Amino acid sequence: MTWEELFFDLAFVFALTQFSEQLHEDHSWFGIGRALILFVPVYWAWGGVVLYTNQRDMRSLLDRVGIITLGLVSLLMALTIPRAYDDYGLLFVAIYVAGRVLLTGLALRHLPSWRRLLVGPYGVFLLTGPLLLAGALVQGAARVILWAVAATVDLLSPWVARHLVAQSRVQAAHFTHRYGLLIILVFGESLIQVGAVAAHERLTFARFIAIAAAYALVSILWYAYFGYGLSDFRRALEQAPDQPDLRRTVLVYGHLLFSFGIITIAVSLVEMVPAPLDVLPSREAMLLAGGCALFLLTFAYAYWRIHHTVAWRRVGAGAACLLLVPLATLIPALVAVASLILVIAVMVVVEEMVMRRQGGDMARAMAEVRPDDPTDQGPATEPDA
Repeated sequence: MTWEELFFDLAFVFALTQFSEQLHEDHSWFGIGRALILFVPVYWAWGGVVLYTNQRDMRSLLDRVGIITLGLVSLLMALTIPRAYDDYGLLFVAIYVAGRVLLTGLALRHLPSWRRLLVGPYGVFLLTGPLLLAGALVQGAARVILWAVAATVDLLSPWVARHLVAQSRVQAAHFTHRYGLLIILVFGESLIQVGAVAAHERLTFARFIAIAAAYALVSILWYAYFGYGLSDFRRALEQAPDQPDLRRTVLVYGHLLFSFGIITIAVSLVEMVPAPLDVLPSREAMLLAGGCALFLLTFAYAYWRIHHTVAWRRVGAGAACLLLVPLATLIPALVAVASLILVIAVMVVVEEMVMRRQGGDMARAMAEVRPDDPTDQGPATEPDA
């Protein structure tokens, strides 16, 4: 990972705060849908940069300046997100397309043929750009529909490209680190949002506990992801015979859901902190428990996709979070958050116990195979959770 990539991500994280703000203003089902429609192209633009830097050594001055410039594009685009469905629609599209053109121009220098531009990961804006532009020129439901179609094209483009061009392998360590950094940024943005709201409220004992609970919920999700997920994703990419397919499902699509789930959790935590002893409205309860469920069920899907085995602990924890949605509308918000922490903590503890037991079993098996080898220190890598 290069310093230019990290600098680019600092600009991108501002866009994440804007989506939280948008959901804070309207977190009805329609509002969630509109936010997701905008989130897809922004996330796709970030993913394009990740793929590009993965395939370059980034020692070229042009590449480095290009990535920094794309950070400026991300910053400007983020400024238009809250009013993209109002008077900033055309400006949002213009900045977005400019960024995609710049990224495509950088990548085109090394593409072996124009065919890769038309069906590869960089050229999809040739289809989505006109749809976004058409949407920006109309108002209301027509804009939402056209932009939803553009988001759908983005989502389908990797599956189309896999049938038209040969997909290259990526550097597994770099690719997983970049997506892991994305999750850190989204988690960090969640804490920033909570802190920003708390800073404007009187720090009572209940609010103090609510801030600690919000931190605990984010932390335990973080621990689950980085403790049992990211290293598994990396090993899978290194060993998978069909790496591009696994990369699409686990990293590209999976982290879209991871990220959006965390953003919805952040919105509900921001609503909880000012009045932690009040009951959450139904929509906030749905965002809170539903966001946790989305995160855990996506986690379970990633495990199934890699190991072809159902991760029952993660599925059970996700289902328990869904069951807490109606309960969260009947109990104080702080208690609802504590209940979610308990559910996820139980899952993490069981995951840890299973991993330790598997590690012990593997070490004993190695010792039985080579009992007289004094240099045998057990497995070099931790077992899968």
